[in-house]
Amino acid sequence: MRSKSETDLFQEYAATLENSLEIITGEKRTFYTVIKRIIDIIFSLIGLIITFPGIILFSILIKLETPGPVFFLQERVGLNGKYFTIIKLRSMGVDAEKNGAKWAEKNDPRVTKVGAFIRKTRIDEIPQLWNVLIGEMSLIGPRPERPIFTARFNDEIPGFVKRLKVKPGITGWAQINGGYEITPKEKLALDCYYISNISLVLDIKIILKTIIICLTGKDAR
Repeated sequence: MRSKSETDLFQEYAATLENSLEIITGEKRTFYTVIKRIIDIIFSLIGLIITFPGIILFSILIKLETPGPVFFLQERVGLNGKYFTIIKLRSMGVDAEKNGAKWAEKNDPRVTKVGAFIRKTRIDEIPQLWNVLIGEMSLIGPRPERPIFTARFNDEIPGFVKRLKVKPGITGWAQINGGYEITPKEKLALDCYYISNISLVLDIKIILKTIIICLTGKDAR
């Protein structure tokens, strides 16, 4: 159940977003968003088909190592504060949050052996291609956070909800330059850089760097 403060936060955000500075305007906005959506549909569909055997393989490995569901479903905050359910391969034990919601940390003891590998190579993110295909996410964009963390971080770091001006992504500028271990403040700075400089050229750069990380593990965090 969402707390009143979380609900109020996004009601306030939705009301103020209309008056906020638009990063992409006019023809650039139309051209960029249309082209990006076409790319998202094509590559997410192809990606799901190509990676399906891999998803099955790692699903089996996850099941063999720990009991519980293969997929991890969780509510996240997307474009303009809209809630949606994200899909990932489970990389932690089923009791990872038995003591409440917790921000992931370096060498997190909750991560399983299979989980450590799929997190390092970003394989755990592959099922989110479905979220991309149905329009809840994009291939490139700020990583979506949980409502409780979005509300908390916005209280601690005013402006954190600026990340909600664009559709969340599977990978992004913050992911290739910081990964799982950066602080919310660092994440905001990197995401704001992406939003301010958003373009197809920057998206291609992010995709290429992501591919290198997935294939080699280089610079993965």
